[in-house]
Amino acid sequence: MSKAPQVSPPEDARPALRRRPMQQRSRERVAKILDCAATLIAERGSDAMRMSELAQMAGISIGSLYQYFPDKSAIVRALAENYNAQGRSCIEAGLAGVRTMDEFLEAFGGLIDTYYGIFLAEPVMRDIWSGTQADKSLRAIDLADSRANGNLLAGTLTRVNPTADRPDLEATAFLIMQLGEATMRLAISVERGEGDLLVAAYKRMALAELRRF
Repeated sequence: MSKAPQVSPPEDARPALRRRPMQQRSRERVAKILDCAATLIAERGSDAMRMSELAQMAGISIGSLYQYFPDKSAIVRALAENYNAQGRSCIEAGLAGVRTMDEFLEAFGGLIDTYYGIFLAEPVMRDIWSGTQADKSLRAIDLADSRANGNLLAGTLTRVNPTADRPDLEATAFLIMQLGEATMRLAISVERGEGDLLVAAYKRMALAELRRF
């Protein structure tokens, strides 16, 4: 059985953290900084967030903040990476036990609903995504995340049907994951009723396309 190709980090993606926290106290400080940043971004958007304001909210000096994050885009990047990791863990868990097409379609349909729930609970994800579109390295991270998730999807479908056309499968899975991200961000940008309809429409289209394999 062929394996999904490994996704390398984007060449132009800079590390989010200037200094990796090694001690528990430092890790807790970074976590607090990111929690405060998420709160500020949810309230005003990433463009309006100021480093000085973030430092004050986190209860640290501006110098301490810069020890970990060199600029605002690094904070947005770290938040995006955290949410991406949560999403990938969710996908991995949801597809782990799938062995048949019926199981796959049921599992993937459930993942769409679960992912929508995550976006509804964390509307800041919409604003973080908006922040990634203005920065080339952040766009590269976003694209790499969709590709990695697509590889998970393609790997599961290959397990279900080893004879499926791999190039077609990989392209389809990549596109479905990229469109899924865009759908979720759009859905939480409109009224809830319309958002529900958009997600339901995406689910129908995605499952119909995946049944080809």
